[in-house]
Amino acid sequence: MNLDEYRTLDATALAALVAAREVTPEELLDLARQRADAVNPALNAIVMRLDGAAIDQVARGVDGPLAGVPFLIKDLAQEYQGYPTSSGSKALARDVAKQHSNVVQRFLDAGLVIFGKTNTPEFGAKGVTESEYWGPAHNPWHTDHTPGGSSGGSGAAVAAGIVPVAGANDGGGSIRIPAACNGLVGLKPSRGLSPFGSALGEVMFGMAVQGAVTRTVRDAAAVYDAIYGPTASSVYPTPSATTPFTEQITTPPTKLRIGYSTASAINPSPDREAIAAVEHAAQLLTELGHHVEEVTPPYDDAALAKDFLTVWFAWVAHEIDDAKALGASDSDFEADTLAMGELGRSAGVVPAFRALSHVNDYVLSLESFHRDHDYFLTPTLATPPLRIGATTTSPLLQRASRVIAKAHAGNLLARTGILDDLIEQSLGWVPYTQLANLTGRPAISVPLHWTATGLPLGVQFVGRLGSDGDLLALAAQLEQAAPWVQRYADISL
Repeated sequence: MNLDEYRTLDATALAALVAAREVTPEELLDLARQRADAVNPALNAIVMRLDGAAIDQVARGVDGPLAGVPFLIKDLAQEYQGYPTSSGSKALARDVAKQHSNVVQRFLDAGLVIFGKTNTPEFGAKGVTESEYWGPAHNPWHTDHTPGGSSGGSGAAVAAGIVPVAGANDGGGSIRIPAACNGLVGLKPSRGLSPFGSALGEVMFGMAVQGAVTRTVRDAAAVYDAIYGPTASSVYPTPSATTPFTEQITTPPTKLRIGYSTASAINPSPDREAIAAVEHAAQLLTELGHHVEEVTPPYDDAALAKDFLTVWFAWVAHEIDDAKALGASDSDFEADTLAMGELGRSAGVVPAFRALSHVNDYVLSLESFHRDHDYFLTPTLATPPLRIGATTTSPLLQRASRVIAKAHAGNLLARTGILDDLIEQSLGWVPYTQLANLTGRPAISVPLHWTATGLPLGVQFVGRLGSDGDLLALAAQLEQAAPWVQRYADISL
């Protein structure tokens, strides 16, 4: 097998070749490393190589449904024993994992060969991957643009053909945003379906989930089959799947009722390419026999954005405190991170609990919507992937943030208007993804649209709780009707 052939095959196909002994795990690992050596200098997608661990893993023998497939994990909440998990921060650069996280162990149990960790923004706090510690990751479709975040390194690595699938997680869109930016499939599973732990319990009060980005729907089904279900450290049980996802996707859905909208109070004027993406998806769905209609969004996304960020800022404050307990100082954090943490700290407990109490309102709104519609269709992004640096905070505001954070004058920081600035800059181009995190509902981004300049821009479907398999089946139907797997990012080396 050569590199060109390797790049055209998904994980399911590679695993089948390994099982048939037509190729060895050693050969596949060598090809993945060659591809990484060739393209990663232009992408900065992989920030830590685990070549020695991967060679040892293969030498011991691999087994499982995806045995022998090269794989990358995210350098955030996907701990690999004996290696640091920086979470994109200088503050945690030496935080060596004492054991594999539960999801990483399940990746290994599936036979995936882990040879590196991917780039992420500090604490996964942004929809772009541009940490000061690791530097920006680049989009292989156009390297001046972001691959999204916070699983941007994973998205770039898959789109560039380094691996067919890579680990990711999602607390506010961090699987779906990179999928949309890189022309990939990105499922944010239902709350509790994929495992956190054992070092971390539920992250962001259950809003964050583990998963992957893939080129094909069948790979997404295979990966989620491999990681599905609770562990001994889970907070609550997850119902056992009656039918594997890999089987569910073989049966096309019957006639569905789908409501779509591009409206957003955060971004009242989505880019015409985002609108075109949804219109194209609606037309395709209609041709497939589904009932599609434009609807008013079933929730107030401006209110939801403030509730989401209130919870997020409280979580960032907790992350900063944990890092400081390990010896970090303010100089080890980015100014924006300090600002978020100080906003969360100064707000106090009541606003965070009030925001969490509003989650039930959003759940009830979706419950009402789903009485008449199977899925809610939106753009995944309100604009095409941003140019790198587009959301960078001004040097003046960064300096002010550091001074105010040091003085613990968060109330003063709030009066600078930074909250509105963070909503506009951080969520203005991705206002559609946080709904699924707050409500725990599954959502998937599929690559049905490319812009006139050749950049991907996905569309998102939000489903009922537990409808993960149904979402994958719909994605498989769309993949068959409008194939995307033959499109490859031709990065300029």
